[in-house]
Amino acid sequence: MRDKMSQMRSNSVSAEKASIHDMLKETPPNENHNNIVPGIQTNPICPYSRSVPTGLSSCTSSPAILTPTSPIANDDSTILKTSSRIENIKNWSISTYKCTKQLMFEKLGKSSRTVDAELEMQINLLRETQKKYSQILRLARVLANHFYHMVQTQHALSEAFSELAQKSPELQEEFLYNAETQRNLTKNGETLLGALNFFISSVNTLCNKTIEDTLQSIRQYENARIEYDAYRTDLESMSTKPDGSAGLEEAQQGFEAHREQFMKLRAEVTIKMKFLDENRVKVMHKQLLLFHNAISAYFSGNQTALEATLKQFNIKVKTPNSTFPSWLEQ
Repeated sequence: MRDKMSQMRSNSVSAEKASIHDMLKETPPNENHNNIVPGIQTNPICPYSRSVPTGLSSCTSSPAILTPTSPIANDDSTILKTSSRIENIKNWSISTYKCTKQLMFEKLGKSSRTVDAELEMQINLLRETQKKYSQILRLARVLANHFYHMVQTQHALSEAFSELAQKSPELQEEFLYNAETQRNLTKNGETLLGALNFFISSVNTLCNKTIEDTLQSIRQYENARIEYDAYRTDLESMSTKPDGSAGLEEAQQGFEAHREQFMKLRAEVTIKMKFLDENRVKVMHKQLLLFHNAISAYFSGNQTALEATLKQFNIKVKTPNSTFPSWLEQ
């Protein structure tokens, strides 16, 4: 039985081999295999269908010609950038250390500081003036805010009186009188609000822009003063040491550079403070006159004087209910 089974398996295998060989013989040759034409040499790398003249490369596409940068030049530029950054960090660290040391010694009373008594007095006076002007600015904003709400209330009252005058014939005359009074108060209040807003805007510009710009220059001057004193102290300490001649020249150069910067900023601050004081007097003279005339005219009921005050200072009143002009009107 086993012999029969093995014989049947061998017969089936031989039959499969014979069928595979027959299929290979009957299969026609692949005519589209790489489109090979006798007599023409093809290049499998460049799949162009057009013919190529002899003596030339069969692939006409040429890669872009790039000129590589020299690795030596790249390395040199990288080294230069890195060294300059390291040098900047080193100089900044040394300067920061010297300035911090100078500040600590000044607070402890172990080091002297350069003092310009007249300039220091003017700087302190300017900072005190900015604080007082900031207080005036804050109070003026509070006044304008409260007054704005009062004007809005008067406007609402005039509308309420006008509506009641239409619905109450027996009190129509009284309601109309009060409506007209509140309407006039609203108009004058809007005029005074225009004057107050102009005053606030001008004082704000003077306090937070003009004076602040000068104070920024003063802060730069104070930092330069600390650096100058730090390098001056360092130079003095190296001059007293017997073995300090090695870095004495470098310390002298640093001292001269910071001294020049300090003197330049001190002159700049002096000029700025002089012009600022003249500008402050002119601006505040105009604004205080406006404030006085507008407040006096409003609370005295002099509408003509109030309008003349705004015309004198070229102030245009924008009512809350007015629309913005178009760009053609502007």
